[in-house]
Amino acid sequence: MIKYKLVCKKCDLNFDSWFASSKEFEKLKKKRLLNCHSCNSIEVDKSLMAPKISKTNNINIDKETQKLKSIRNKIKEYQNFIKNNFEYVGENFTYEARSIHYSTKKKKKAIYGTASKKDLKELKEEGIEAQVLPWIEDKNN
Repeated sequence: MIKYKLVCKKCDLNFDSWFASSKEFEKLKKKRLLNCHSCNSIEVDKSLMAPKISKTNNINIDKETQKLKSIRNKIKEYQNFIKNNFEYVGENFTYEARSIHYSTKKKKKAIYGTASKKDLKELKEEGIEAQVLPWIEDKNN
């Protein structure tokens, strides 16, 4: 349903009317079935309307925006911790993870990098623990 503010061009009466859709309004107007209830004129048209913006929607949008900012900030905190405490191995993540896991001589160290889903599945099957974390690129250059 859609509500239109209508105006009679003959007597300048303003009134509201509900329609199933905007197409339904156009269909009734074309068939000349719309008329003014005061003067019975068929010279009825839509008047200018401003959309009604609900403050509750804005409040909900603000709350959602705040939630997203909070999540983004938490992810950035995790990223900073990882960058400061882990060694970045880039595309060599799978190789380095296996090397650390199977070597008795290599010192265990925390690493991070990139790996495909297939590589992560293989690591898991081998008993090598690896986690996927969301990563937000800093675009403030």
